[in-house]
Amino acid sequence: MSTRTRTVRRSVRLAGLSTLHAVRGAWHHWRASLQIRVITSTLVIGIATVVVLGGYLSDRIRDGIFEQRVGQLLEESARSTQQAQTTFDEALVSTGGQVSALFDSLVPSLKVGGSAERQVFLRRSPGEAAPLGVNDRLTSIELNNLITPELRAAVRSSDVQRWMSVGIPSEDGQAVEAGILIGSVVDVPAAGQYELYYLYSLASEQTSLAFIQRVLGVAGVGLVVLLGAMTWLVTRQAVHPVRSAARVAERLADGHLAERMIVKGVDEMATLARSFNEMAESLQDQISRMEELSHLQRRFVSDVSHELRTPLTTIRMAAEVIHEARQGLDPAASRSAELLCTQLDRFEELLADLLEISRFDAGAAMLDAESRDLRDVVLNAIEQAAPLAGRRGVWLSGDLPPKSVIADVDPRRLERVLRNLLVNAIEHGEGRPVEVTMAADPKAVALIVRDHGVGMTEDEAERVFDRFWRADPARARTTGGTGLGLAISIEDAHLHGGWLEAWGRPGQGACFRLTLPRRAGITLTGSPLPLEPDVHPDAPAVSYSSHDGRPGLDPAGVPDLDRLEA
Repeated sequence: MSTRTRTVRRSVRLAGLSTLHAVRGAWHHWRASLQIRVITSTLVIGIATVVVLGGYLSDRIRDGIFEQRVGQLLEESARSTQQAQTTFDEALVSTGGQVSALFDSLVPSLKVGGSAERQVFLRRSPGEAAPLGVNDRLTSIELNNLITPELRAAVRSSDVQRWMSVGIPSEDGQAVEAGILIGSVVDVPAAGQYELYYLYSLASEQTSLAFIQRVLGVAGVGLVVLLGAMTWLVTRQAVHPVRSAARVAERLADGHLAERMIVKGVDEMATLARSFNEMAESLQDQISRMEELSHLQRRFVSDVSHELRTPLTTIRMAAEVIHEARQGLDPAASRSAELLCTQLDRFEELLADLLEISRFDAGAAMLDAESRDLRDVVLNAIEQAAPLAGRRGVWLSGDLPPKSVIADVDPRRLERVLRNLLVNAIEHGEGRPVEVTMAADPKAVALIVRDHGVGMTEDEAERVFDRFWRADPARARTTGGTGLGLAISIEDAHLHGGWLEAWGRPGQGACFRLTLPRRAGITLTGSPLPLEPDVHPDAPAVSYSSHDGRPGLDPAGVPDLDRLEA
C-alpha cells in the first residue's frame, strides 16, 4: 500500500470521525435545549406545510391557466376553421392552379388571424385522390412532425375539433416550450378533404406560471423565516424564566440561600418568579431555623458531654476507692461497688461516643489517613474482640489475602469500625462462628464480617444504622454497648469515601460489608466482595445499603489513580 493511499484513508477516517462528532454534538444540543427542539419542530412542520400548500396552489393555478387558455384557443381555432370552410365554399375554383392560389392566400391569413402568432398546417387527408396535383401547405416545415398519426386519425374520425399538448423545440434545439395543437377537417372544392391544424405556443402562459411560482416560493421562504422568528421570540420569552429559575435553583442547592429570581412585569412569568422567590424565602427561613436548632442541639450535646466530665471524674475517683475497699464490705455493698464501676465505664464510653457524634454533626471530624497494610488493622481488631468472643463461646476466623493490602486509611477509625462490627456479630451470633473476609482490587478493598445468629428482618435492616436503635428493645446490652457503634461506623466509612452495607436473613445471620477506596480521590463503583453470601433459600433475602446505591463519598484530597501494587 502506497503512502498516498494511506494518507487518503487516514483523511477519510478523520473526516468521518469529525462528522460523527459534529452530529453527536448537534444531537446533544438538540436534546438539551427545549427552545431548539420547539424551533426545529415548528420549522419542520412549517416547511412541510408550506411545501404541500405551495405545491397544491401551484398545481391549481397551472391547471386553471392551462384550461382557460385551451378554452380560448379552441374557440379561436373553431372560428378560424369556420371562416376557412366558408372561404372554400364560396371560392369558384376548378383547376389545380386555382386551388393552389387559394391555399397560398388563405394559409398566411390564417397564421396571423389569431390572438397570437400561430403555425398553420393544411394537409390532405390520407386516401384522398389528388387529381389536381395540389400539395400540402405548411407555415413551418420543421414543426410538421409534431402532428402524430394518432392525432390525424382522431381528427378524421370526428366531426369536432381534436387537440393535444405538445412540446415545441426552440430554434437552437436547446429548450422546449409548451404548446397546443388543434386539428379539424375541411372540404376543399375540386380537391377533396383536407386536415387543418393550428399550433399555438403557451410560452407567455408558461412565463406567467413561472413568475407566480417564484412569488409563491419567495412568499413561502418569507413565511418560514417569519414563523421561525416568531417561534424563537415566543420560546425565548417562555424558556428564559425557566432557565433563570433553574440557575437560581442550582445556586440554592449549592447553599446560596439568598439567591432570588428577577421579577419583571405582572404576567404569568412574573407570577412564577414571585412564587419562586416566596418559596425560596420560606425555605431559607426554615433551613435557617433548622440550622439554628441543629446548632443548639449539637452545642447542647457537646456542652453536656464536656460538663459531665468533671463530676464523672469525681464519681470515678470515689467509685474506685469504694471498689478497692469492697473486700471489707458486706456482699450486697461489694456487688454494688462492682456494678458502679461497670456502669461508669459504660457512661464514659457513652460520653466519648456522644462527643464523636457531635463532631460528625458539626462537620469537624478529620481523617488522619496514612498508608497501612490493612491486614494488620484487621488482626488488631480481631485480637481486641477475642476475649469477648471467648467469653461468649464464639469462634473468630479471618480469611485475609496472602500479600499485603496497602491503602490510605485512618487506622484508629478503621479499627473502631471493625471492632464495632465484630462486637455486634458476637453479641447477636448466638455462639456460632463469626467470619472476617478481606479482598482487594486495584481501586478498592472490601471487608466482610459475617455471623450466623438471629439475622435481621427487612424493617431491622432499614434501621440498623440508626442511633440508639435496638432490634429487640427488651434485649439487654450484655457487652456494654452505647447504641451508637454502627452509627459512628457508617460515619467513619463515609469519611473515608467508602460504603458500609448490611444484609440479613431471619434465622440465618447477618453480613456487614465495608468497602473503602485504596487512595484518596477514587470514587467507588463496585466492591471486590459480594454482599450476599450463599445461604439456604428457605427465607427471602433482606439487604440494606447505607449509601442507597449512590457512589462513595469523596471527602477531599487530590485524585490519584496511579497503578496500585497488590
